[in-house]
Amino acid sequence: MHLRPVVPFEPVRVDKIPSGEQWTAQVKWDGVRVLTYYDGAGVRLFNRKLNERTMQFPELTEVKRYCLASSVILDGEVIALENGKPSFHRVMKRDGVRRREAVEQARKVTPVVYMVFDVLYCNGEWVTGQPLRQRQQILAAIVNPQNDVQLVENFSDGESLFSVIKAEGMEGIVCKDLGSKYAIKGKDSRWQKLKNYRDLVAVVGGVTFRGSIVNAVLLGLFDRTGRLWYIGHAGTGKLTWGEWAELTERMKPLVIKERPFVNKPERIKNVVWVMPTITAKIRFIEWTEDHTLRQPSIQAFLDVPPEECVIE
Repeated sequence: MHLRPVVPFEPVRVDKIPSGEQWTAQVKWDGVRVLTYYDGAGVRLFNRKLNERTMQFPELTEVKRYCLASSVILDGEVIALENGKPSFHRVMKRDGVRRREAVEQARKVTPVVYMVFDVLYCNGEWVTGQPLRQRQQILAAIVNPQNDVQLVENFSDGESLFSVIKAEGMEGIVCKDLGSKYAIKGKDSRWQKLKNYRDLVAVVGGVTFRGSIVNAVLLGLFDRTGRLWYIGHAGTGKLTWGEWAELTERMKPLVIKERPFVNKPERIKNVVWVMPTITAKIRFIEWTEDHTLRQPSIQAFLDVPPEECVIE
């Protein structure tokens, strides 16, 4: 494949929906960002960190099934549904497959949908310099929607869309300037995200047990000098008993004697300290006055380096 993977355009987080006719709003689908690269001969998939995901989502490599272009780079979100709503926990089961022989079973157990929202390259030409409204016209012309491949819909009324998102308990919305060019490796206010709830990636610095199985984790973020600060204690979320058991096994070689956190957690009775190596996506309502997370819940464990878990 002669198309080299690129870092995709990212929205900035805001607290207010922008106004004006140049803005369109879209559902912020809670999944895995995946770009599809098809050079006319081969197909490869990469996430926003430039990690390849071709093996994990083989159904998306059948580009000619859903796209008419002779060559293309599509940008979108791979989601997995649970009770009709996107489940980050479920899609991470697919994203986390590392053995090729396990892919087909994972595909049957956890079907995914590719929510396509942009195009960077089409029929041998880069289209990143064209405004979003024109790129969307290109998408409409080349993408043939399927049950597992859909075009993300535009909404002119961001306020109404966000009200629906809140009522349904979904992640949020993204507002985009229809005149915006696509900035590779960019992140600016031409794309803005408004979240119904907040999330972050934190590192695990301690665990508690119920019997012989881990039942909660103590979470932290690093400051710019490399010190780890405790930010909360999470024992709820999407994990199954089997996943708690798997976490228990992962923790065993990481046990240490000294507390890895600079500050002292409010609950340390029966805590087992561990090297801050394992990372997790955590969903929460807000930060409290004492700089801990309110109502944190574990969404999934991630393949993210712990040094990236930094206090913003």
